[in-house]
Amino acid sequence: MIMINDTQLSFDEMWDIILACDSSYDGLFFTAVKTTRIYCRPSCKSRKPHKHNVEFYLQINEAENAGYRACKRCQPNVHLTPQAELVSDTMAYLLHNYKQKLLLQDIATHVGISAYYLERLFKQHTTLTPRAYLEKIRVDKAAHLLRNSDLTNLEIAYEAGFQSPSIFYKAFRTLKQCSPSEYREQIGGIS
Repeated sequence: MIMINDTQLSFDEMWDIILACDSSYDGLFFTAVKTTRIYCRPSCKSRKPHKHNVEFYLQINEAENAGYRACKRCQPNVHLTPQAELVSDTMAYLLHNYKQKLLLQDIATHVGISAYYLERLFKQHTTLTPRAYLEKIRVDKAAHLLRNSDLTNLEIAYEAGFQSPSIFYKAFRTLKQCSPSEYREQIGGIS
């Protein structure tokens, strides 16, 4: 487990993130490949290594101190543009505060720009709105709890930050193409 902004991500969750080339985690952790001695952003489009050859680091200097060098393709050691930095800050804020009721205006105020500009900029960089990204975080947290806990679906809904069970069920079905109960059954989680 690695703590990212007070949120724990397991090795398997980070592995899934790099398989999906999810740019929303760029700058939050780095992937290092033992066989090539190279570290990358989670969104790197290079060929994926074998799972057993991967290590994860929270900081560039940790990876470099362990003997890894920066990938020439994704250039994880090159700083982000100011707009990408705003998007990264927004993602980190959402990841850290996913349990709270968040309005777009509150999120925009936190990063210091207008709600309209934030939504446009965020969608341009991630293809998702901040609300859709927050919903994805919550569904991913719920899926993790379904796999690793014996909480009821209702308890999981509130633990993942959803304001009501109906919103939880609708969002879960939309993103996972099944209900929470079906998901738990499919993955063989604790029942």
